[in-house]
Amino acid sequence: MPHRRSALQPGPATSRGATREQVDAAVRTGLLTGRFIPGKSVTIRGLAAELGVSPMPVREVLQRLAAENALEVKSNGRIQVPDMTPTRFDEVLKARLLLEPELAELALPNLAAGDAGRLQTIDDDIDRCLVDGDAEAYLRLNHAFHFSIYRASGSRVLLPLIDSLWLQFAPFMRTVYGRVGTASLVDRHKEAIRAIELGDKDALHAAIAADIRDGMGLLGKEILAGA
Repeated sequence: MPHRRSALQPGPATSRGATREQVDAAVRTGLLTGRFIPGKSVTIRGLAAELGVSPMPVREVLQRLAAENALEVKSNGRIQVPDMTPTRFDEVLKARLLLEPELAELALPNLAAGDAGRLQTIDDDIDRCLVDGDAEAYLRLNHAFHFSIYRASGSRVLLPLIDSLWLQFAPFMRTVYGRVGTASLVDRHKEAIRAIELGDKDALHAAIAADIRDGMGLLGKEILAGA
């Protein structure tokens, strides 16, 4: 019976640099799709074994992600998602509201009808995931929707900052999805797509900001209720 590859496993690499890049991509995807569970720690050796690589590239990647506040290295050497405190939540929310609608506006001149069509396809897939209860696919596609817009900006400054913010809150969204789902949220993606079709930067700004407030509001209500 063939060995089943881990969902995080990056696959074969031809050099140390390539291995590190593959590990980085695998761990970041794991954070974005909720495979790193808040409150549950992992070890460098354990993660390296799961990924099928040596501990060295895993250590390098985890140190980099710790510097981005996406992961935390505990005194015993174990690694986990940092706690989401009320102060941290407020800062992440404020940063997202400052940066993401602005980046969407910057991207708008570079988005065409074909891009709106691709975004609609992603949003249709998101709707199917919600019906099927596929949390991991929902989180992956929600990220793909937003970053398909943001990457069109071509920004080398704002885009890495926003990427870092998503790594910090995404693991907690998986927990929220498991508790209450997202059925109560208005589909702001459709508003964003319509704004792109019309070339309306104010409407796009408003749609992205509303989407952030809706999602983060659900996160704050569920995760921080007992904080």
